[in-house]
Amino acid sequence: MTGSFRLMCAVAVAAAPALAGATQIEVAKTSGCGCCVAWMEHLEEHGFEPRGENMFGGALVRLKMDLGIPPGMVSCHTAQVEGYVIEGHVPAADIRRLLKERPEAVGLAVPDMPLGSPGMDFGQRSEPYEVHLVRPDGSTEVFSRYD
Repeated sequence: MTGSFRLMCAVAVAAAPALAGATQIEVAKTSGCGCCVAWMEHLEEHGFEPRGENMFGGALVRLKMDLGIPPGMVSCHTAQVEGYVIEGHVPAADIRRLLKERPEAVGLAVPDMPLGSPGMDFGQRSEPYEVHLVRPDGSTEVFSRYD
């Protein structure tokens, strides 16, 4: 075995746990949405592996409805991870908590596009917002709050 081959094998073995730990998340968004890309970067920084798919507005709205997102909970992008739907600028920590606790739910939603949320954290302006747990019957409850 050559030294460079051993080195490549060692690097591959060392990297395997990190690669195996990345949770894939599928993100549906419109092509011109910069905050969606910024949110995906936030997810990458926190150990997720986001994959984006650009959709036209009408198809994206239909997807949200088909996945069970109530009209009052919509935002600019919709993601799917391990059987849950993530609507809008949900922080990675809340997604991790959802995946750990595994409640009976459609998923999480941050309605609208609140300043200071991941992907909307431009400058020093921010506003309080809530992350909502969306239940299968369409009802919601507060999952977490950010001030």
